[in-house]
This record gives sequence, structure tokens and C-alpha cells, in this order.
Amino acid sequence: FWLKVCLPTLEGGVRSASGHTSAMGKVHGSLARAGKVKNQTPKVAKAEKKKVLTGRAKKRFTFNRRFVSIVKGGPKRGPNSNMK
Repeated sequence: FWLKVCLPTLEGGVRSASGHTSAMGKVHGSLARAGKVKNQTPKVAKAEKKKVLTGRAKKRFTFNRRFVSIVKGGPKRGPNSNMK
């Protein structure tokens, strides 16, 4: 493994063995720009969805989807396929 050598400089930064100086902790920019993309994204109302099945009803639904309503003789398709 490599051991990275860092030496303190007079300016308060840290100089690595390769000679580059960097102030520690200043990697991702200032906090003045935090949340910029989220704030400028238009708000879209949540769409109404049907209730998610739980318990026995969910087991019944998945069994029927996997084994009962399979098209015989057709090509095999994955569970996320949108092809008809």
C-alpha cells in the first residue's frame, strides 16, 4: 500500500508529497449554492395511485401474475417488459 505524506505549509493549507497545496475540506464548493437545483425545479403534485396490496393479497397477486396468466407458446419475457 502507498502512504501519502502531507506536510503543513505556512499559509495554513496542506502540501502533499507531490507538491500540490490544498485547503482541507474545500472540495464541494461553498454552501451558498446548496439546494440550487431542488429549489429551481418546478413542483409537481403527486399523482393518485391505487392502494398497494399487503400480506395474503400480495402473495395471491404475485402467484397469479407469475404462474396463472402466462401466455403459453410465446417468447419468454422478463417481469419488467413492456412488449405486448
